[in-house]
Amino acid sequence: MIQQTSIATKKTYSLSMVCRTWEIARSSVYFIRAQRKAGVVEARRRGPAPAHLDDELKTIIREVINASAFTGEGHRKVWAKLRARGIRIRKDRVLRLMREEGLLAPHHPVRIHGNKAHDGRITTDVPDEMWGTDATSTMTRAEGNATIFLAVDHCTSECIGLHAAAVGDRFEALEPLRQGIREHFGGYEHNVALGLSLRHDHGSQYTSRDFQAELKFLGIRSSPSFVREPECNGVAERFVRTLKEQLLWVHTFETVEELRQALLAFKNRYNKGWLVQKHGHITPTQAREQLKPQAVQAA
Repeated sequence: MIQQTSIATKKTYSLSMVCRTWEIARSSVYFIRAQRKAGVVEARRRGPAPAHLDDELKTIIREVINASAFTGEGHRKVWAKLRARGIRIRKDRVLRLMREEGLLAPHHPVRIHGNKAHDGRITTDVPDEMWGTDATSTMTRAEGNATIFLAVDHCTSECIGLHAAAVGDRFEALEPLRQGIREHFGGYEHNVALGLSLRHDHGSQYTSRDFQAELKFLGIRSSPSFVREPECNGVAERFVRTLKEQLLWVHTFETVEELRQALLAFKNRYNKGWLVQKHGHITPTQAREQLKPQAVQAA
């Protein structure tokens, strides 16, 4: 039994007692001693050498980020795009490399909530079962403030409609719905959208008599969110954040019409290029193509 004398107590203790007290294996002690006798061994990665070294991967990651049509994409979407290139590595390695290079997108701290006023989930399993609508605003150089209205599908995260107006009243708030109804239901007539629900907050445009009457005419069920619970309308709220980060905060617009045209172009670019993690990093358009047949078959 190997014994050592303590410098502090001048008592002799066995190696097994010391290892038991410190909760370490004796084999680890023997291994370290053997290394010291053989000389200092440089630490290296276990297993076979990776296909791509860290420096090479950092360069490729920068190329992926620079080639993207969007800004602020996180490590998961970068990982998905690397896989599309045939580079198969772990997500945590992509996270580590992006953190080392300062390439991670800034994020907001998580806000801790108390007991929820609602349970369950707000997303759906098939498209055109629930849409969410919301509004935001931005400034134009020549015409001042403009209100932006939007609608998003709760299943595919697809942008259903985008619209900008100088006066953000209840009639302008209906325009994203008009765009989506004509595109996905093939017309605009009485009860054309039966089975569809619309999630909205308690804004004056959405609770107005005209807005609610239009929903009733189309056969859409009104689904207002709980008061002071923006999470109920979280799909539309999340799209507002994306819209700001990818367009409104990085571009300026002279007129409301210029803004409106830019929104329509962004809608097309987003639906065909934005990667949605919950669907396996495919675009909203691809998600609709995959899930819409299931909805038709279920009906």
